Amino acid sequence: MRALVVGSGYLGGTIAAHLRERGDHAVVCSRRRPTAASAAGLPWHPLDVRDPEACRAAVREHSPDALVAVHGPSDITWCEANPEAARAAHTGGARHLADAADGRPVLLISTDNVFDGSRPSSGESAPTSPANAYGAAKLAAERTLLDTGAALALRVSLVHGWDPDGLRPNFATTCARTLRAGQVLRVPDDHWNTPVHVDDVAAWTAALLAAGRTGVLHLGGPDRLSRYEWALRIAAALGADADLVRPAKRADGPYACRPENACLHSERADSLPELAGLEPEGVDESARRLSEALGKTHRAVEDR
Repeated sequence: MRALVVGSGYLGGTIAAHLRERGDHAVVCSRRRPTAASAAGLPWHPLDVRDPEACRAAVREHSPDALVAVHGPSDITWCEANPEAARAAHTGGARHLADAADGRPVLLISTDNVFDGSRPSSGESAPTSPANAYGAAKLAAERTLLDTGAALALRVSLVHGWDPDGLRPNFATTCARTLRAGQVLRVPDDHWNTPVHVDDVAAWTAALLAAGRTGVLHLGGPDRLSRYEWALRIAAALGADADLVRPAKRADGPYACRPENACLHSERADSLPELAGLEPEGVDESARRLSEALGKTHRAVEDR
């Protein structure tokens, strides 16, 4: 399979690298040259999804069998402050990619923020009601692509993993670095997630692309927990002082615009044979891997 992965950040790079490990051909596209370690060594094509002709040219040049859309800003707080820019990137970009794809399958990585968080967890049949500008832009992007009849919107819960080189490291990486440095970590005890590891998102994406799935599908991790509890689990895996983790309220910090329950479950996944054996990893196993990765990084620095 030849795939065009639009978005070269931590998640886009991981997806493209996973596809290439499977023997597929994947090219990452983004406005700027990739800086994430996950995209290192991958073929790159400069692309601004807000430019419709540039999208068409990228498809003409690379002739992909399918596209993976991981485009647009993912900083939810920034999107809330810049709703028009967020919509131009996410929704406008989806429209341009849909036109350029010309019937080719497109898998859009979407979000749990298309829900308002009033339910403990949301399945595919739950009514959407975006919690913020990011969720609204993503939902509009979903509808644009799903209208083609050849798209899958894969809504994922909070994606995490070891991301040492990212411009805005994910929650797990930030927790690990803060705790290893012996610094106090204040996180909400009233904001709930079903975290999913980046490798699981990549594995599901590859399997679903190969199967040609369309419609809407949810991917959340097996653990539903608050960010505070999650940080305590990470502290335990690191052997860090649990007293460094301090509870805070969602409304008092940068999580204020997030839904209370940013949690997903799937009513559909168990019926899809291509997902057999791809059960998402729990946070304790992810925290153990995070601790190992952090240790390797520190040893490498010390050896220089």
